[in-house]
Amino acid sequence: MADAQPDASLFSVEGRVACVTGASAGLGRRAASVLARAGAHVVGVARRAVALEQWRAEVGGSTAAVAADVGNRAGLAAVAEQVISHFGPPQIVVHAAGINTRETSDDVTPEGWDATIDLNLAAPFFLSQALVPAMKDAGWGRIVTFASLQTTRAFPGGLAYGASKGGIAQLTRAMAEAWSRHGVNCNALGPGFFPTKLTGPVFDDPQRAARNAEQTCIGRNGAQEDLDGPLLFLCSPASDYVTGQVLMVDGGFTAK
Repeated sequence: MADAQPDASLFSVEGRVACVTGASAGLGRRAASVLARAGAHVVGVARRAVALEQWRAEVGGSTAAVAADVGNRAGLAAVAEQVISHFGPPQIVVHAAGINTRETSDDVTPEGWDATIDLNLAAPFFLSQALVPAMKDAGWGRIVTFASLQTTRAFPGGLAYGASKGGIAQLTRAMAEAWSRHGVNCNALGPGFFPTKLTGPVFDDPQRAARNAEQTCIGRNGAQEDLDGPLLFLCSPASDYVTGQVLMVDGGFTAK
């Protein structure tokens, strides 16, 4: 009997409809661009309409934009309707929008806490909840949340952020338990130190960035393209039997 040949479509997202929050900048923009260039119809969601249009002009392909604040929980049902209006219900939802107020434990404010939890933790659930019925009807879907090094590690000035990202790990497992039997797999990507606007204070300090690189097994900080393969894996049929997992893409930072 001949050896099985790998399916050429294993990592394909060609023709799928995807929704990516935080698509105007950073890792969200990278994720939206990767999916669009891989042949998906991508709806980018972010607050800044001008930045979203710049993204569309840069990436080309079959793309659309929804300017909205997903941190506003009351507006998420309307956001879901706008997303669906472009290419139909998405089969892939990537939650990349996030905030880190960097308030120290003694200085955490109710406003900063609420903004962090609403955007980083509540939005991924409630937007998924609004979009998952169509995935269940189709018998296939992918929900990808963004975890963090602070999902399992405590960093100075990261109390609210770390709480939200610790919650993402459990949210991902809970959504997987609820929806994966209907074909909707739920996983999380956990980036290490990547240069983005959100991590600007880290990379503005060369010595600090160098120390972080030394703490990885690989010996360097991340480049945005390091997330491309893991993202496509979690968004494609290649991950059909993978759900409820946090895939750390951190160069081995959390392995040490």
